[in-house]
Amino acid sequence: MSAVREGLPEGRYGRSADERADRRLRIVGAVLGAALVAMVGWFGYDYVAGQKVSAELIKFDVSADDRVQVHLEVRKDKDAKGFCTLRALARDGGEVGHKDVRFDQAADRIDQVVTVRTTAKATSAELLGCTAQ
Repeated sequence: MSAVREGLPEGRYGRSADERADRRLRIVGAVLGAALVAMVGWFGYDYVAGQKVSAELIKFDVSADDRVQVHLEVRKDKDAKGFCTLRALARDGGEVGHKDVRFDQAADRIDQVVTVRTTAKATSAELLGCTAQ
């Protein structure tokens, strides 16, 4: 006598444990993915909208072997305070001078000439960036 074992009809008694686990993983993945997209969007918006300071290096003049005159224009909210970072570069691209310029004035536009001291003759100057505090 041989015993014949019949299986249950498929789909009749609900989902299997594997199907339930797969569904949970998809839901968790979708929630985490949506949270990541929202977080990246928030940081991006905050970076763009939260910028209170912008600046432009108008011109520079290598006035001597040990300094560079930099004409800097800063635009900001009237109550914003912070600093801009400038650097002077030698012919080979190496940094020969570095200066942080603070601005605390209650004005929305600051136009000033700044002297950056150098350790060797500079050939150029650049604005690295500005930070509001």
